[in-house]
Amino acid sequence: MTSVLQNVAIDCANAYELALFWSKVTGRPMHPDDKPGDRETEVLLAEGPVLFFNEVPEPKTVKNRLHLCLRPETSRDEEVERLLGLGATFVGDHRNPDGTGWAILADPEGNEFCVLRSESERA
Repeated sequence: MTSVLQNVAIDCANAYELALFWSKVTGRPMHPDDKPGDRETEVLLAEGPVLFFNEVPEPKTVKNRLHLCLRPETSRDEEVERLLGLGATFVGDHRNPDGTGWAILADPEGNEFCVLRSESERA
């Protein structure tokens, strides 16, 4: 027997607002029943588990032990700029002169995530 990954849970202070950010990042809708003030919200990804946002009373205090890695459809650098425009913050630069590497950003609540090279940049 095995288990199926149902969701990736992200603790946060404002579930609706953080889900709205990640909905814009992924281009995927929030659950149709979600509304401002909900303590639990979801972003419905095209395949695989959903992103589940759960309000908790304590703030984020240390580096994530688990994070999301994004592979954009456009170039990595274009996607970094788009995400910064949506409210992400720049955390670290691991991009190399030869075009390899990744950028580390954080969502509006400080959860780190990586932006990788696109498939076309990897080819």
